[in-house]
Amino acid sequence: MIPVVLTVLAAFCLIASLIPLLPFAHGMVRSFDFGRLQVIALAALVVAATMVFTPTAPADLITIGMATAAIMIQLLHVLRFTPLWPRQTAGFKGDPDTAATISVLACNVKESNHDYHLVQDMLREARPDVAVFMETDAAWGEALQRCFKDYPHTVLQPQENSYGMILASRYPLSDTEVRFLLNKEVPSISCVATLPGGHDVRIIALHPEPPLPLRDTYGRDAEILLVAEEAQEEKMPLIVTGDLNDVAWSRTTRRFLRISGLLDPRQGRGLFNSFDARYWFLRWPLDHIFHSRHFELVAIERQRFVGSDHFPMYYNLALTGGGDNEPPAEPDEDDIEEADDAIDAEKSRDRRPAGVDWED
Repeated sequence: MIPVVLTVLAAFCLIASLIPLLPFAHGMVRSFDFGRLQVIALAALVVAATMVFTPTAPADLITIGMATAAIMIQLLHVLRFTPLWPRQTAGFKGDPDTAATISVLACNVKESNHDYHLVQDMLREARPDVAVFMETDAAWGEALQRCFKDYPHTVLQPQENSYGMILASRYPLSDTEVRFLLNKEVPSISCVATLPGGHDVRIIALHPEPPLPLRDTYGRDAEILLVAEEAQEEKMPLIVTGDLNDVAWSRTTRRFLRISGLLDPRQGRGLFNSFDARYWFLRWPLDHIFHSRHFELVAIERQRFVGSDHFPMYYNLALTGGGDNEPPAEPDEDDIEEADDAIDAEKSRDRRPAGVDWED
């Protein structure tokens, strides 16, 4: 009985590893992008258990082979988010107190979470220069504004559909715009923050739709890739941040990096899993910051639990010119063509975004 169970588990791990390789923008396929760490852990347990219980049976060599193949496929995706991989963003070696730096906090508060004080306390302790809050309804907007004494510049877009967004900044903001890029119910924020010394940095905050198993992912993918095309043309130092509802190693995120030319500071450093904050065994990197070549990394920190299903993420970047950064690969024709196809497909229809009723 044990060998049969182990063989079934090994086959599941291999299939779960192969499904994301399919070029289909559908939740049934793209959902398998998320649990890569869990598949690695399960496949490793299968290998260990097989070697303990039936190490010499010929059939068990097949079990070990399938589980090992699954591990190798998954490692090809997640290994770049370990210290074994070269760092894409160079570490800043100067003095942050005298350099032009900007610290950014990305926090999905979860609309139904009413632990306002936990988020307020975390904000007071982290003291970022710019804070982006997602899933903010009117109640969250009121609670957050009570601790915005040091944040005189705000962009407020509370909504009751899990897509509300608030941006607060210590630094002056200009060219501020709340945009509904592809869906009239899904906002994003674009603005320019002026750092001390007069340096301007464009910030784009996103919270696209989550993938659902019975629905295509064009809503999410198209918004991410549309911003990638905008970033490709942006000459100003740029930061893109938010809960992208996509993992760092996915097909869409990798394409985003190639098209935009932006960098991921987690590469070569760690996973920094931000979701699901409630369950240690069900986590992956879902809350991101990507930046242009102008920056080097001062610090990256996952913040403590604040009652949400997401951990807030804190990043501090130094505006140096980034001469030691490792740029992403150049986009190819397929990248551009598939991005344009996804954007055109989503622009051509009018539908409610996924997840608007989850917090009811």
